[in-house]
Amino acid sequence: MADFDIYVEHILDHYKNPRNRGTLENPDLTARDGNPLCGDEIRMDFKVKDGRIVDVKFSGHGCTISQASASILTEMIKGKPLDYVKQLKKDDLLEALGIPIGPTRLKCALLSLKVAKAAVYGLDKVRDEDLE
Repeated sequence: MADFDIYVEHILDHYKNPRNRGTLENPDLTARDGNPLCGDEIRMDFKVKDGRIVDVKFSGHGCTISQASASILTEMIKGKPLDYVKQLKKDDLLEALGIPIGPTRLKCALLSLKVAKAAVYGLDKVRDEDLE
C-alpha cells in the first residue's frame, strides 16, 4: 500500500503544481480536445526545432487525473523528437501515472496524449483506438 500512496502523492503534486502549464506565444503546433462527458479540456502548444520539441505548454481545466496526466506527459516529451510522441502508446502514459485507472477515468487520463498526438500529426482529433 505504501507504493500506491507514493503514486497518489505524485498525481496530487502534478495537479497542485503542474509542470509546463500555460500557453506559448506563436507556437509551431497547437491542438486542443475535450471530453464532453466530464467537461475536461486540454490545449497543448509546441515549439519545435529540427524535429525536436524544445518547449511544450498545456492549458485547460478538468479533473485531477486529466490535469496531472497533462503535466506528466509534458515532462515526458519535452526535449524529445516528434517521432517519440508519435510512438507513445496509452500504456506508456498510464505507466507514468503509476496508479490503476478504471474504465470511467481512462478518457480523463488519456486526453493529453490524444491532444499531443493530434498536434504532432497535424490533425483536428485523434481517435481513442489510435492510442493503442
